[in-house]
Amino acid sequence: MIMANRGALVAALLVVSCFTIEALPVSQPPLHLPIPTEAPAHPPSYHHHHHPPAAAPAHPPHHHHHHHHPPPPSSSPVPAHPPPHKPYTPAPPPKPATPPPKPATPPPKPYTPAPKPATPPPKPATPPPKPYTPAPKPATPPPKPYNPAPKPKPSTPPAKPPVHPPYVLPPRKMVAVQGVVYCKPCKYSGVNTLLNATKVEGASVRLVCKNTKYHLYEDGTTDKNGYFVIKPKFLTTYGVHKCSVALLKSPLPNCHIPSALHGGDKGGILRPEMPKSPVDKLAPLYYSVGPFAFEPKKCY
Repeated sequence: MIMANRGALVAALLVVSCFTIEALPVSQPPLHLPIPTEAPAHPPSYHHHHHPPAAAPAHPPHHHHHHHHPPPPSSSPVPAHPPPHKPYTPAPPPKPATPPPKPATPPPKPYTPAPKPATPPPKPATPPPKPYTPAPKPATPPPKPYNPAPKPKPSTPPAKPPVHPPYVLPPRKMVAVQGVVYCKPCKYSGVNTLLNATKVEGASVRLVCKNTKYHLYEDGTTDKNGYFVIKPKFLTTYGVHKCSVALLKSPLPNCHIPSALHGGDKGGILRPEMPKSPVDKLAPLYYSVGPFAFEPKKCY
């Protein structure tokens, strides 16, 4: 039994030698070594309540060294002979309320950088802004020269229309109609020309006037020169404008078709002829027609 106590004491001394012991003064040293208490896992929290200071633990906090030693015994050795009387030991101050243990802190999550937003497609290059060009001002027309308003002219009475002298009809005179008749060659049949034509003697022509209630018909015959003249007894200058002369008959059997030259087939208009020299007032006023021409029916 003694050997066991010595072994335990030696082990306790070895454990004590591994730590630095800081003695605290007390009023009366206890005869029995107090049971070592472990320091709280968390430091006491300070509240607004005032408590007496807690007694320092019998053993200060120990520092671990690299030496490996067996763990200390759970209780200090008991002396062989207890004292006859227990010394007075003041009651230890009440321990501060230990806060409930905090929950185990979960391991920190690995830092994951926030995903970068998708980069939008690059915008097309913006062309440089055009320099400001003021709008061209409208061309101002040159000022018009000052033109004073014309003074009103004095009122003029309206001009009278010119007075024409009354139309005086020429004196009424008797009328004579003259003309010449030809025969066209075969090669110019149907052509309005007198080229290579020959005068016809004995051809008949007719004067027709439709200016009176009763129509006037007067015939004439050509001479050897193909000339004819007709002097009606009741035709004057006042009614000659409604008269005409047409071919009537040819003496030549191979040239007897009236041609349209100058209206010989249907009637030609009369044209007045001015006298070249003064004539007798009683002489008739001559009108001309034609010249007329006959043409062959067929060419051989």
